[in-house]
Amino acid sequence: MTTVSGFEQARLEEQYPGVIEKPWSKRILGPAITVGILGYLVICFFAFDVMGVMQKARMDMAQLYALDSYAHKDHAKFTFRKPEEGFELSLEGTRRARYETPPAWFQSNGAESTIDLAEDGTVSFDGSSMVTYYHPEYAEPFRFKVGNNEYPVYLGSEAPEWLKDSGKQIDARPSLHSRIWITRSKLEIHRYEAGWEDFWFGFHSPLKGMSLGQIISLSVSGDRIDPNMSNLSFIASEFWYNPDWQHGDIFYALLQTLVMAVVGTLVAGIIALPLAFAAANNVNPFGSIRFGLRRIFDFLRGVDTLIWSLIFIRAFGLGPLSGTFAIIFTDTGTFGKLFSEAIENADRRQAEGIQATGASPVQKYRFGVFPQILPLFVSQMLYFLESNTRSATVIGALGAGGIGLKLLETMRTRQDWENTAYIIVLVIALVILMDNMSGWLRRKLIGGAEG
Repeated sequence: MTTVSGFEQARLEEQYPGVIEKPWSKRILGPAITVGILGYLVICFFAFDVMGVMQKARMDMAQLYALDSYAHKDHAKFTFRKPEEGFELSLEGTRRARYETPPAWFQSNGAESTIDLAEDGTVSFDGSSMVTYYHPEYAEPFRFKVGNNEYPVYLGSEAPEWLKDSGKQIDARPSLHSRIWITRSKLEIHRYEAGWEDFWFGFHSPLKGMSLGQIISLSVSGDRIDPNMSNLSFIASEFWYNPDWQHGDIFYALLQTLVMAVVGTLVAGIIALPLAFAAANNVNPFGSIRFGLRRIFDFLRGVDTLIWSLIFIRAFGLGPLSGTFAIIFTDTGTFGKLFSEAIENADRRQAEGIQATGASPVQKYRFGVFPQILPLFVSQMLYFLESNTRSATVIGALGAGGIGLKLLETMRTRQDWENTAYIIVLVIALVILMDNMSGWLRRKLIGGAEG
């Protein structure tokens, strides 16, 4: 019986379409796989309760978090029980960021205070009993009776959808960028503006509000702000030790994350390389040793990096050392498997040629096998270096330190989402940098090895 090769069958099918047909099993293989994938997706849809999750999703909160990641929020708060104190104006509603001088969006003539909500209109308060909101899309203003230790009352006949009156409080959100909140005890107004406020210098820094030209002029000026340092050093110090954005602490944490990834990957590669030679069946003739080493590799990579990090955090405490050991253990198992398979697939003729010259066993593998697998070693280690940069961020959030811990701290407050966005941008920039550097090293090292 003559067997037709796959290439010959394809040529005949192309030359005589419809004459030669594929077996029915091959004809239904593609549709069967498609049906299987669709069925799996349907099972996942119901198993993960996608509809229930979508119904419970708070898209309004997601929008607020997204807005807070690229904008800052100003607060204006008036306590009815303490009218003599007037409005308390602050950034993000914190006591450490109160405006000593009223900003441009707040005006007061003593009898009445007005807050500018930009495109959402203005809010006026007479200081005792009446809050008036002027919306640019409505002819008549919205009026609210407040004070006297009573619940606020909406004086209009019909409330729009964005104005919620529960009888005990009034919550008006004309848009995502503003909010008017009135309760029995206080009037609070929130307004958003795009931009990361105080990113360069802290809220109470003497450099706050200065333009780039003023900063440059100040840096070369002979009149020192601080007699103990030059103006250039003072400017750098105010930026680096910004208490709101903590640039110095964040960049130090980013460096810790990078060190965890680099040291963990490098040490794992150094440990795995000799073990991989010992686990290769064309190098080590002892099957029991090969079997034991391969099971060790399975165990090390079988336990996820996150689990290893938790184990080492219990052993060594919080800090980057725990994260570094977690990466070393996981990557040693992965590198050991990949390297040993590469060694087994190396061309034996080169090693036999080196051996024929009278070389020792070490020289045989050093000059006959190692040059063949070096490009793969370098490529795999550089790829895992990129991956471990991301992994170090995640395990850092569990307590291993680094930028991951800083990221978790900002997310826990549910207020500093602009700080969260800042850290995410830095992590992405670091990953891009590592990707470009590893690509450059890969071209240099592998190109040199091949040349």
